[in-house]
Amino acid sequence: MFNKVTPDIVSSLKEIAGNENVFIDADSIQNYSHDYTEDFSFPPEVVVKPSNTDEVSSILKLANEYKIPVVPRGGGTGLSGGALPLYGGICLSMERFKKIIEIDEENFQAVVEPGVITQVFQEECEKRNLFYPPDPASRGSCFLGGNLAECSGGPKAVKYGVTKDYVLGLEFVTVSGEIINTGARVLKNSTGYNLTQLIIGSEGTLGIITKIYFKLLPLPAKKKVILVAYNSIDECASSVAKIFQAGIIPSALEMMERSAIDAARKQLGKEFPNSEAEAQLLIEVDGNYEDALDKDIERIAEVVSDAGAFDIVMAEDNNKMAELWALRRCIGEAVKSISIYKEEDTVVPRANMPALIKGVKEICAEYGITSICYGHAGDGNVHVNILKDKTDNETWEKNIDPAIRKIFELTVSLGGTISGEHGIGYSQKNYLDIAIKESELSLMKEIKKVFDPNGIMNPGKIFKD
Repeated sequence: MFNKVTPDIVSSLKEIAGNENVFIDADSIQNYSHDYTEDFSFPPEVVVKPSNTDEVSSILKLANEYKIPVVPRGGGTGLSGGALPLYGGICLSMERFKKIIEIDEENFQAVVEPGVITQVFQEECEKRNLFYPPDPASRGSCFLGGNLAECSGGPKAVKYGVTKDYVLGLEFVTVSGEIINTGARVLKNSTGYNLTQLIIGSEGTLGIITKIYFKLLPLPAKKKVILVAYNSIDECASSVAKIFQAGIIPSALEMMERSAIDAARKQLGKEFPNSEAEAQLLIEVDGNYEDALDKDIERIAEVVSDAGAFDIVMAEDNNKMAELWALRRCIGEAVKSISIYKEEDTVVPRANMPALIKGVKEICAEYGITSICYGHAGDGNVHVNILKDKTDNETWEKNIDPAIRKIFELTVSLGGTISGEHGIGYSQKNYLDIAIKESELSLMKEIKKVFDPNGIMNPGKIFKD
């Protein structure tokens, strides 16, 4: 289906990007063969690290001419296999695109390259009292370009939205090497098709982003964090919708069941309040006025107490808040360290979350496998980690696929879908038909053909082969 990378192709890539930015050694090939998705490994044939848009354009022209697959790569923190070079070819790393070109304090905008680390960008904005809200758990290492490719969210999405809500426009390169600019540096734009939003979430299958135009917000001056403990995961999940019904929109509302917290405690080597609780909510509110936040916390405390919470712990200062957030942010890595696993990124309307979690537990019990649930409860996004743990190999291999399919069917029946922020990529593509009708899939495939007639852009992702 694709051609191999020859020595002549490698020489051409070196002419484009420089000898020192083209790698075929074994260590480099191994390092770029995987992301954070389970234990998958697919080696590229060559790794290229361009430094500017013209180099990206030349690389894509070359690859398209010789029908060599190209896999764009950001920080390698993806959880759906989006950066896996399934068919070898060229791994095009964007790590040299790391300039924050401009932060416009007057217009609350920024221009950045896609290789900027999310947390680095956020901190530069905060120095100017500006705020870029999307904050995936990997924000300390993930790239902004990857965030756009997967339309990342994170805890702040419940109040502030996800990555797509902050992108005014893009520069991206098509597979034929054309350099395209989309959108405009304005807050309202009804000028033609919205190509910006088409590229966001396309998982590197339509082109390569080389510049991003963001909108920003004023940085909230204050925040407060509480940890709410429950004796049952159902009571915990059921109380989430009640908080919103009381007129409060938290800046973050995270749910963790006991086994997730246990894993995080072991990972960090620290004790956390009420670790015997069956489930806990981490709730943050933010704003500019202390009195208003105090009233929000008081109202939330009333709601969660009525819903069954047995204790509420307030983080007294920034250090305590940081400790609680460290607990939440390390859960993903902590849970994955337990055993072989599959992580699902289910999302439903928040009021349907109790039914989803209950159903997940019943399905996993039916198939004899272990599950740990945690995630962004405020927007109904539950990360379901299915662990091999003590399950024997035969049972695991026989039951894992039907269990996942049943979980996804339940998710869709509850008005949800199979990925909230991780993307479809390689690991979920065989389940996409559960969430999307054939007519819709056909339209998506036609769009892919328009952008990439030879199918070389990140092949084997999103759609079944």
